[in-house]
Amino acid sequence: MSQQKASEALLSLKHISVEFDGFKAVNDVTTSIAPHEIHFFIGPNGAGKTTLLDVICGKTKPAGGEAYYAGVGNILKLKEFEIVKKGICRKFQVPSTFINLSVYDNMRIAINRDKSVFGSLMMRKRYLDTKKIYEVLHLVGLDKKSKERAKALSHGEKQWLEIAMLLVEEPKLLLLDEPVAGMGQPETEKTARILEEIKDRCSVAVVEHDMNFVKSIADEVTVMHEGAILTEGSAEDVMKNEKVQEVYLGRGEKKHA
Repeated sequence: MSQQKASEALLSLKHISVEFDGFKAVNDVTTSIAPHEIHFFIGPNGAGKTTLLDVICGKTKPAGGEAYYAGVGNILKLKEFEIVKKGICRKFQVPSTFINLSVYDNMRIAINRDKSVFGSLMMRKRYLDTKKIYEVLHLVGLDKKSKERAKALSHGEKQWLEIAMLLVEEPKLLLLDEPVAGMGQPETEKTARILEEIKDRCSVAVVEHDMNFVKSIADEVTVMHEGAILTEGSAEDVMKNEKVQEVYLGRGEKKHA
């Protein structure tokens, strides 16, 4: 990672290492995520990609290293909820929506999270919240399904709802873990379009399996192997790399991260 890129980064990870019972799940990782960038982390199973996201959101504390977030400093000193309040939001692979509530009510819960009851009841605020909710639902294509219960949504729509629930909190960095897992081609393509729009609002860091999805929208790709960075660059460049082809891309027709 160049010094220029690090200085312009929204998030700079420096020498991050994570150990579990003597096993190095992440080994001396140094990389950065730029503002308004879709940054993919790919590699074989067990490469350390999801663990790295766990470090960024505060779920896992590293054995060593630093994570500098623009305007905040080293976020590794913060707790999970403090990191969320600084604008880093995480979506896990399995959607965690309130399935018996409507799409709109899921969004209301998200937008009023950690806010006072009094503030939530103010008429002006309620109007602005509703306006924001429908604007974000329109972005993910769910505005016409706002009254439907979340459990009635398709798999892809549930994923988009959870992304919307994070977007309404106005994050600066959105962390996504396998957002198109289990989706068909039309839903995958729509997710790509959604993420392209989202990057106008915030940076997006993605752990993903689907290489066609990666190639379609990636601004930067970091390839991990055995806890360390193998290489990084554009999708086109990393896929030409002989080491990447050997340890990752050469493993059959269907590639997995």
